[in-house]
Amino acid sequence: MNIAMIPARMGSQRLAKKNLRELGGIPLVVRAIRKCQAASCFDEIWLNSEHLDFADIAEAEGVFFHHRPAELANDRATSEEFVAEFLEQHRCEVLFQVHSIAPLLTVEDVKRFVAQMENSPELDCLMSSEEVQIECAYQGKPVNFTFDEKTNSQDLDPVQRVSWSITAWRRDAYLKAFKAGQCATYSGGVGFFPISRLAAHVIKTEADLEFAAAVLPLVPDC
Repeated sequence: MNIAMIPARMGSQRLAKKNLRELGGIPLVVRAIRKCQAASCFDEIWLNSEHLDFADIAEAEGVFFHHRPAELANDRATSEEFVAEFLEQHRCEVLFQVHSIAPLLTVEDVKRFVAQMENSPELDCLMSSEEVQIECAYQGKPVNFTFDEKTNSQDLDPVQRVSWSITAWRRDAYLKAFKAGQCATYSGGVGFFPISRLAAHVIKTEADLEFAAAVLPLVPDC
């Protein structure tokens, strides 16, 4: 069984109630639900929140609601904790986390991502990533180029920037690592799935939302 889980906290620091903000007249969280429904590749779709206002949204959209404990919705709670809490209560083979704050992720992106995970038994985790093909450095040291020569950008190996737009975990591997006190997010075999720059765009600020609104007409399948 494959489950789609859409996390939706009511509180947020940089953009108040961002999951309820509208893009093209539709709340971000509703866009995520309808995207998962349109993909038709999940056995169940769950909205995961501490706030019961989202229960009404889930019911109206015809999906399930998971009432997350309030202590797993504050700024100190980690994603590992609320994902583990959800997995402990819902049996599945693979959990697909679909973020409402990545509204430009398309239905086709979701379908291809799910297919990749289903066809990769060696993977316990699949992460969406934007492939950045430009010179990148970390703490002043080159990552995908060298100071010894100038390389054309098109000849560089791309850096994989994790976007979190959509992520997949095998339930058993995740919970095994979590219960052992290990990092469950990156446990076992980890793979990266390339998505476009727009699909990797996430809404964290008002400017992010304004950008998404400006380019929305260019991405009809989201």
